[in-house]
Parts: sequence; C-alpha cells; structure tokens
Amino acid sequence: MNRKHFLSSVFGAGTFLSFPRFVRDEQKIANDAAIIPPYLKTGDTIGISCPAGNITLLEIQPAITQIESWGYKVRIGDTVGRKDFTFGGTDAERAKDFQQMLDDPSIIAILCARGGYGSIRILDQLDFSSFAKKPKWIIGFSDITFIHAHLNRNFNIASIHSKMCNSFPEDWSRAEPVQIDSILSIRKALSGEQMKYNIVPDIANKAGDATGMLIGGNLKTIETLSGTKSDLQTNGKILFVEDTGEYLYSIDRMFWNLKRTGKLDKLAALIVGGFKIKPDDPGEEFGRTLTDIVLEKVKDYSYPVCFGFPVGHQKENYALKYGVNHRIQINSVTVNLHEV
Repeated sequence: MNRKHFLSSVFGAGTFLSFPRFVRDEQKIANDAAIIPPYLKTGDTIGISCPAGNITLLEIQPAITQIESWGYKVRIGDTVGRKDFTFGGTDAERAKDFQQMLDDPSIIAILCARGGYGSIRILDQLDFSSFAKKPKWIIGFSDITFIHAHLNRNFNIASIHSKMCNSFPEDWSRAEPVQIDSILSIRKALSGEQMKYNIVPDIANKAGDATGMLIGGNLKTIETLSGTKSDLQTNGKILFVEDTGEYLYSIDRMFWNLKRTGKLDKLAALIVGGFKIKPDDPGEEFGRTLTDIVLEKVKDYSYPVCFGFPVGHQKENYALKYGVNHRIQINSVTVNLHEV
C-alpha cells in the first residue's frame, strides 16, 4: 500500500492438554466483551521473548532503545540470542522463558521479538492460569497469531496485533513516516488510546457499516488452527486476514477453508490486509487475482468487505487491539475502523 492510502491514524511452568477448570463456558466466552489487560503507564516493564524464531540482542537493540524512550522498562528474556536452528532456543527453553513472563507480576506486557515459526510447538505446554487471573498485553503478529487466537478462544483476553522487534528501524531519523507511524501505534495501543484508522477505499470494496469483535491474523495460521481448541469463532465478528510468501492458488485454498468451515457465513465484516504473493511458476498461472479469490467466496453474503487495509508483512502494519469491539464503515469516500 502506498503512503497516500493511509490518511490518518488517531487513537484515543506446567503442561496441560485440556481446558483448565477456571475457563468459562465456551459459548459465553464467545459472546462476552473482551477482558482488557491493564494499560501501561510510565515505568512499567515490557518483557521481550522469542516464542518462535531466533533473534540476537544486537538486532533488537533499536526496539529496546525506542521502548525505553517511551518511558517503559525492558526485561530481556533468556531466549533472546539463543538459537536452535530456526528457533529462538529449544521448545523447552522457549516455553520456559515465555511461561516466566506470563507468571511474573512485574511484567505488564510481553513483546514477541519476531515471528517466523515455532509458537504452535510450545502453545500446549503453556499454563495460562496465572495469566488469566492477572492478564497482560501480548504483542506480535504473523506466527504470534497462534497465541492471539488461543487467548481469544479460550480466555477472551484482548491482545495487540502489531509489529515486533525486528521491524524497528536502526536509524529512526531515516525511517519512512509510515514505518514510524505504525510503530508509534503500538505505544498508543499500550497506553490506552482508542484506535482509529481511515484509509482510501479500494474500488473492489463492498460498502457497509458493521460492529463486532476484531479477530483474525495470518491466514495460513488461521487455516492451521481449524478444528483445534484454538480455532477462531467468527460469528458476529470482524475478521481481518493477511499473509506473505504464498502462491495465489494457496491463498485460494485457504479462503476455501474459511468458507467450508463456516467462518465466512455469519461475519459482521471482512478486512483483507496486505498479501505478499509469490509469482506463479511459468506455465502454472492461476488466472485469478487476490480480489477475485475473495469476492468469489463472499458473493453470497451481504456484510461489508475492505481490501488493502494497512496490516500485515509490510511497513504499513498498524497496531490492532485483537478481541476488542470495533466499528467499520465502508463507503465510496473512506474506510473508517475504530474502537467502540
């Protein structure tokens, strides 16, 4: 998405294999308003952990510097700098580090250092019982969709879908305005400002006005969660999706998964974010665009659909409060998404 498409951003160590006893009735969770963790104030501590891919301390230093300039303290997890092939340490090391941050009452938010792959390998090793009693913000996107979805489905606890440490620029003075804006949106979300975004509408949008809980994330991850205890419940929700490095035929398959599992049937609205698409192999052209793929799957539904929202594997990846009620208004002049 070009800069002109974004008009404004104004924000107001146990193991369990089944649901813990304190989790409420699943249908009641789906219908309740989200549990909002405490917003951060000056002097609060943000922990940085690697539940998925590896990253070095040097690589996250720009994020540390920026977060500290916001008035927060930073706690570096044991997994930062660890490496087990592609992972930020072994499964056991990553689970232990994340568990310690979940349980530590002095840590008010957990920023995932990067995505990649790995969160699903430790998700069922995590004990969220202390976290559920004293929620804190968990921040990240891409592979971290596994964690966002699990929190939403099982605990109805809000989280923040946003950039991570590996997206902070080394030289803030040379960063593009849209990159700076999207990073600053993390601070605004954490401090409790209401999120509000206005973008130029895409010609393929389906107009409308809808209110619902905002959920979603990485489309491949959502497909992987189908049928699991972390699967999304989408009825009455605003669903947003994004992805990267996928062929068009693969994206088509994933949208068929959404349709055939009923996730598109009773949405309040659908938001299509950024998609970095692999070029078709010569002689294996799919013959349909992303817009074609989506509109084919939603043609029988009347809810609003937005294309080109600034979320995903791109510089225009703005913070969204996952699990919080939002209103989206789509017309020929603008698309407005805001917290309610």
